[in-house]
Amino acid sequence: MALLKSGWLWRQTSILKRWKLNWCDLWIDGSLVFYKTDSRREFEHRVGLKTSCVNVKSGLGCAGLSPPENHPRENLILVQLRDGTGIILCANSEDEALAWTLTILEARQNPFTYDPCNDSYQFVPIDGHDTIYLAPGSGTHHILIQRDPYDGIGEKVALGLLAGMAVGAAMRSYLWMPFLFC
Repeated sequence: MALLKSGWLWRQTSILKRWKLNWCDLWIDGSLVFYKTDSRREFEHRVGLKTSCVNVKSGLGCAGLSPPENHPRENLILVQLRDGTGIILCANSEDEALAWTLTILEARQNPFTYDPCNDSYQFVPIDGHDTIYLAPGSGTHHILIQRDPYDGIGEKVALGLLAGMAVGAAMRSYLWMPFLFC
């Protein structure tokens, strides 16, 4: 399996809310795995981002959270899960936090095909109509597509407001019509 990003991150525990330094691996299938050491022998926690991640916030967007000692708030990363909980992470720098955030978002949304014969993953581009084209006879493909149902909702709201304003302006002009013909 292909590794997208790995490195040391601070992780806040869920029970005592204390900070622990963990080695983190983000795999291409959307698995975020935490280990005690960088040897990857002592597995600690695993999160499937494709199925359980709702949102990812970083930096000052993580309001109400306090980073570990000697780390600024800009280094925080919050991975919100479907069950209402969240994984609170802290990187060593603001650039590293941004890199982790973008990589987590990419791993969460991009579909990949897996070829078990070659044990390889390939990115499958999706066009504007959510259509995937695969070459026939190219082996067995497992396709994972997960779309956020709230993607593009801001555009729909803005278009609805614009249409409402246009209809309102047109209706106001028609209301004066009887007075003009008298």
